[in-house]
Amino acid sequence: MRAVVLGVAAFVASVAANAAEPYHLIPGAVPLDSGPDGNTIVFDAPRGLIVFDTGRHPEHSQAILDYAKARHRPIAAIVNSHWHLDHTTGNWDIRQAYPHVAVYASNALHGALETFLKDSRAQTDRMLADPKTPAATRDQLLRGKSMIDHPERIAPDHIVAKSGRMSIAGRLIDVHLAKFAATEGDVWLYDAKSRTVIAGDLVVGLVPFMDTACAEGWSHALDDIARLPFTTLIPGHGDPMTRADFLQWRTAYNNFVDCGHSAKPGKECVAGWSRDAAKFIDAAHEDYAAGAAGYYLQTRLRSSAEEQQRYCKPLSAATWRKPAA
Repeated sequence: MRAVVLGVAAFVASVAANAAEPYHLIPGAVPLDSGPDGNTIVFDAPRGLIVFDTGRHPEHSQAILDYAKARHRPIAAIVNSHWHLDHTTGNWDIRQAYPHVAVYASNALHGALETFLKDSRAQTDRMLADPKTPAATRDQLLRGKSMIDHPERIAPDHIVAKSGRMSIAGRLIDVHLAKFAATEGDVWLYDAKSRTVIAGDLVVGLVPFMDTACAEGWSHALDDIARLPFTTLIPGHGDPMTRADFLQWRTAYNNFVDCGHSAKPGKECVAGWSRDAAKFIDAAHEDYAAGAAGYYLQTRLRSSAEEQQRYCKPLSAATWRKPAA
């Protein structure tokens, strides 16, 4: 009985400590055999909890719901950094538990549904038709497909159209919008009281996820972050960073883009990323990071001039052409 009492006391103390923190981090992951989950950050607000990004897998969104239950507070609002499904799929799980939750994001999902996600949907169907697709992968594909087929499950009902101070769930937050960076519209936050930046995928420790990136706009967004007097930055994937960490990562990003736009051998550019970003790449992900850097080098930084600018303008069905294989 004494052990049970002590266990309950420790749990209560843990929840109380979380309530006193400026934010609560539910770490995402980048598995080598499955799609990633982005980091989730939870803030307190007068009307409940604010959840920044909701992950992809049901286990991740369940961790968010479990945290809210332990705190005895409703989830009043979701802020999505961008529309990628590893940051938004959990919106539906939270909406089912809290039907009145408000969702804030840019309007970039609209163009993505007509273009990138439409192509992704077709690829998903091909993989689902392949009997060799593993059951676990099939479940993940079906979950993603359901979000594309029913975008209202993840779509915002409050559009972030510009940077500025906003009241979300009764809490004033400095909300920033980076246009044409990692996506057409990336939302990031700055909490002046704790001097914390919540960056979304504008910062990804292992490697910048450039699938829908405008490289130059992304660099400008990093400059905007650097102008703020923050001391801690939470990336979209990876561990929290100090200001010095972020500046090192920004240098690695800019060096990689500059090398990609040069005539230097591709291997040199990839090796440069692995060297400059070494602090953020654990041993298990060294090959993953190098492989992803090589992929983005060819598909984004050294593709045709038209392809390089694909995501530097609004996405629409009228102007979309299927990306080169």
